[in-house]
Amino acid sequence: MDFDLARSSATDIPPMDFKAELNEEQYEAVTAEPGPALVLAGAGSGKTRTLTYRVAYLLSKGVAPNEILLLTFTNKAAREMLHRVEELTGVPGRRFWGGTFHHVGHRILRIHGEPVGLKSGFTILDQSDAESFLGDLVKERDPTFFKEKTHPRARQLGEIFSMSRNTCHPLEESIRRFHPQHEELTGRMLPLFEAYMERKLKQQVVDYDDLLEYLLKLLREDAETARHYQERFRHLLVDEYQDTNTLQANIVDTIGVHHRIMAVGDDAQCIYSWRGANYDNIVTFPDRHPGAAVYKIETNYRSTPEILDLANRVLVNQVPASGFFKELRAFRGHRARPYMVQTMDSREQAQFLIKRIEGLTSEGYNLSDIAVLYRAHFQAMELQMELARLSIPFQITSGVRFFEQAHVRDLVAQLRFAYNPNDLTAFQRTAGLLPKVGPKTASKLHQHALEIARDRNISVVDALQSEKLVSKVPKAAADEWPSLVQSLKDVAESCRAGAPSATVQLAVAGWYEDYLRGAYSNFHARQEDLRSLVGFAGRFEDMQDMLAQLVLLNSETSDRSVDPDADALRLTTVHQAKGLEFPVVFVIGLAENLFPLRRAVEENNLEEERRLFYVSVTRAKDELYLCFPTIGRSNGPALSLKPSRFLQDLPTHLYESLRIQRERVW
Repeated sequence: MDFDLARSSATDIPPMDFKAELNEEQYEAVTAEPGPALVLAGAGSGKTRTLTYRVAYLLSKGVAPNEILLLTFTNKAAREMLHRVEELTGVPGRRFWGGTFHHVGHRILRIHGEPVGLKSGFTILDQSDAESFLGDLVKERDPTFFKEKTHPRARQLGEIFSMSRNTCHPLEESIRRFHPQHEELTGRMLPLFEAYMERKLKQQVVDYDDLLEYLLKLLREDAETARHYQERFRHLLVDEYQDTNTLQANIVDTIGVHHRIMAVGDDAQCIYSWRGANYDNIVTFPDRHPGAAVYKIETNYRSTPEILDLANRVLVNQVPASGFFKELRAFRGHRARPYMVQTMDSREQAQFLIKRIEGLTSEGYNLSDIAVLYRAHFQAMELQMELARLSIPFQITSGVRFFEQAHVRDLVAQLRFAYNPNDLTAFQRTAGLLPKVGPKTASKLHQHALEIARDRNISVVDALQSEKLVSKVPKAAADEWPSLVQSLKDVAESCRAGAPSATVQLAVAGWYEDYLRGAYSNFHARQEDLRSLVGFAGRFEDMQDMLAQLVLLNSETSDRSVDPDADALRLTTVHQAKGLEFPVVFVIGLAENLFPLRRAVEENNLEEERRLFYVSVTRAKDELYLCFPTIGRSNGPALSLKPSRFLQDLPTHLYESLRIQRERVW
């Protein structure tokens, strides 16, 4: 299939020597004939450069800018790519159709939305507005739904609906697959979902998912509009194709019915199934687009040969026939092999990291050149504590610091109040988790409890159960009040008689666990964070000492703000590290049940965990440290840990083992 120059309006661009500007693999992809093409761009191989030069090449062949549709996952990525194209060719970025799937959907629906019921003046609900909209509807249609603390709140309910819509699964199936803890509520959620969709359309408002769903509906049901865009966009370029969900892939296939699609991605970096990304989209692309050419870009400009040898071995151990085989080849020269570091526990792991980081900075590296990667937030708790204690600046790329997270602060507040019922601030945070209980209401309830306790010579927690006080609890919170107070009472009694670890365990498994289940869609991850505090509490014999340390650590790690441009160590989950690179990378917590996570293995997601490990090791440019503790102290007594199966699979010649000298500096 040749370029149809007769239909194209030539664009004047400076002559370019593509062969000189690109390596052989990139050149083949950039200069591919029109038709379906899958470009498998390995980590650090110049994916963005390939896409940018592909646009420039199309322009050089006479394709008009408005005949190219460039789909990305962030507006920032689209702007950067079009800016590079403008620098290369002189063609202004505004002449292209480029942006996120949602941006393109919005643009088309503004013009052609009427066949699917959308007038040009429709408005878009942001996440907060959509949450309020759905919350009001639920209170009207099913008034008791939110009164049960284990039921999803409005935000989580919206996320449940969103997963169904983006994966194109019926709501019943989506709940069963992705939110099984709420499966018994399916019968109540279905009519709420239908009412939510109907009311939005009636009021001419849309949420973000509607921009995609209505776009696909329009393309499938309105032949004239579909034909217009299928003929207009003669070339589709899709970035990060491995991250597309089923809905997005269907949009690409429908607009690109002529098969002039270039999908660029890396199946080995598909790690977002929990957000709806469908691994099969990239694997089955050649099946859906017959005759698709597959181009592999395997020259890596980021990492040393030693790091890439290890990374390639990770993929060798994939389940056969899952994905495409690639072998990254290094452009750079040789350096040291990756290091395998065994530590006694997470505390010693943190101490090793700090010692080595001190050495690296003395060798000329900046703190910002160094990243620490982990599978889940709780695995970095010990390190954050040590960094704060030593005043070493660090940034959390993947969110807030451990002790600053809402669920951690919630639990600490309950522990503080149970230990010291005079702590008004702790009570306000705890009681404020109930509906219609704000700081003023909580303060009044606390004052009443103090008075009742004094008059009747009973504890403040017992006073919270008195009929006199219960009568003053807002009606919306009345159903939850008894179970919350009973949980506080149990924790208070444990504070007086039990070990701190037992008290924290009781608090984690009490009323708050049910609250957590309803409040957050990532319930299991937050639950793991809280359970890690049980191991932390095991260090202490006295609740007073433990609480003092918790509060001090919270203050130390949360209040010290770091300038985003400052020289600071980077801490991040592997998910948030994708697309980033650092001269030195430490991957911590590489033990069974930590990486891969136990839950992921139980849910049969081992291959995605393997891809996560691959992503983590391919972030490193110069040095890579793979660290694993042999003793775990989270959620109770110390347990023996085995090295991650991903480490056990690696031949010993690919790394150098480091042993910790326990009374000497590394």
